[in-house]
Amino acid sequence: MTNLLDKPAPKPGILDIAPYVGGKSKIDGVAEPIKLSSNENALGASAHAVEAFVDAQAKLFRYPDGHANLLRAAVSEYHGLEPDRLVFGNGSDEVFSLLNQVYLEAGDNIVTGEHGFLAYRISALACQAAVKLAPEPELRIEIEELLKLVDERTKLVYLSNPANPTGTWNTPEELAELRARLDPRILLVIDEAYAEFVDEPTWKSAFDMARDSENVIVTRTFSKIHGLAGLRIGFGYCPKAVIEAIERIRLPFNINLPAQYAGVAALSDRFHVEASRQQVLNWHPRFLQEVRALGFTIHKSAGNFVLIHFKDEAQAEAANAYIMSQGLIVRHVANYGLPQCLRVTIGKDDENRAFLDALARFAKK
Repeated sequence: MTNLLDKPAPKPGILDIAPYVGGKSKIDGVAEPIKLSSNENALGASAHAVEAFVDAQAKLFRYPDGHANLLRAAVSEYHGLEPDRLVFGNGSDEVFSLLNQVYLEAGDNIVTGEHGFLAYRISALACQAAVKLAPEPELRIEIEELLKLVDERTKLVYLSNPANPTGTWNTPEELAELRARLDPRILLVIDEAYAEFVDEPTWKSAFDMARDSENVIVTRTFSKIHGLAGLRIGFGYCPKAVIEAIERIRLPFNINLPAQYAGVAALSDRFHVEASRQQVLNWHPRFLQEVRALGFTIHKSAGNFVLIHFKDEAQAEAANAYIMSQGLIVRHVANYGLPQCLRVTIGKDDENRAFLDALARFAKK
């Protein structure tokens, strides 16, 4: 009889990690549901990006450029960043994972908001580090709350700006204060995945702050504004010393060849970027007005989504079940510590109308 202990076992802590669960994409019995659960671009990918992806098929037998030099040059020009300070990842998730691998040892910790993106936590826990979650009064990161948790074993502080799933944001002054009060040996990672959808005078990208710092990193993704979630492209703008460390462990071909070509083409299509942005900005006020008129709480969001608050978890679950019965999928964000909330991606005009009509029917039940 085989002894159950006589088999390979993962290192301590791995099986205690709750795996990441993405937004649902299927409803039993519904062939093509309306998917508003994953904050994908309502307009899809740029036609230029699709064409570049198709053209790449003739080169699929070749390894991709391990340093993504064409994409590096395009990102550098698009954002005005130094090319040698960029690191690319299989989505920005991989950038977070690389940072955690490089800087975390067993017993170290990261600090982030209680509703922060789950990817920060998963790879930190895999490094046998602890995760400290700062309270978010009013669903917003408070600098003081983050700083209260920082100790001598803190190696990274993660902050989403704007944040997912809450849609809240922090001002440049708040970020400058956080940076000034952090020990310079602690990395401050500012995740700007939804930056292009922001239309707030009190928000500013942290690229300039990172340029003059040895411990600030800004990450971006191609999954949202560029509609390339399926190709997984993200990057970090980092101090050179951080780049040098990451490059020692980054897998050599982590950005596939079609993704590199499509990414370059996506950056060239400014019309698609602006159309994607305007689709979100045009619908934000409509969501706010109509959801509030139905008696539910909704706050202004700086992302391509909204967060709707119900009176309690039971009502949120009932709303989610009813909306699915109508052929729509949204995101119940209980795993982000918000069991009373649903997050809804802003989609195409007809998709948004279908959701709001379904929510109105639920409100009358």
